[in-house]
Amino acid sequence: MKLKGLVFTLALLVMPTGALANHHTTPANHQDKPCDCMEGKHHGMTHKDWQAMMAEREQKLLGWVNQYTPEKKAEWSKVLEEKKTLRNQWLSPENSAKREQWKKERRAKMEALKKQFESGKMTKEEFIKQAHGGKEMGHWKTFHELRIAVDKKDNKQAAILLNQLLEQTKQHNQLMKEKLAK
Repeated sequence: MKLKGLVFTLALLVMPTGALANHHTTPANHQDKPCDCMEGKHHGMTHKDWQAMMAEREQKLLGWVNQYTPEKKAEWSKVLEEKKTLRNQWLSPENSAKREQWKKERRAKMEALKKQFESGKMTKEEFIKQAHGGKEMGHWKTFHELRIAVDKKDNKQAAILLNQLLEQTKQHNQLMKEKLAK
């Protein structure tokens, strides 16, 4: 029964709505202050609440861009606008068939992974890594680390993480373009 719960949870994490699952880790040098992320606070959130939270997060991000990497503000604005446009296209009624096909493929992949795991052909760690498709929710981890760097007033680390997050967002946009092109 625990395995079914694990598989179900992992399946939710890899679906678009599962992208809300925030991967909370704290860097090794951040042990003096506990994380205030309130893990699990998004459970049961409505779409409208999620949109408000994402808008707030975007404003916070743009504020950090202004503060730590002002030379990249135009690039950030362009990338975030493209991300919104792509998300709206993906969620539009015209792409419902593509979304359903993608969900079916993900479910089939999860079932195959589950069978391999249950038969002992792969370890739990391998199962989790493959279930996430190798991406390991890096952008959420980077955002979390960025928030910590900002709290510590570590300007250099914040700038590095903002640039890293910009590249991850560009990669995400490219993946969305590929999904829409199928």
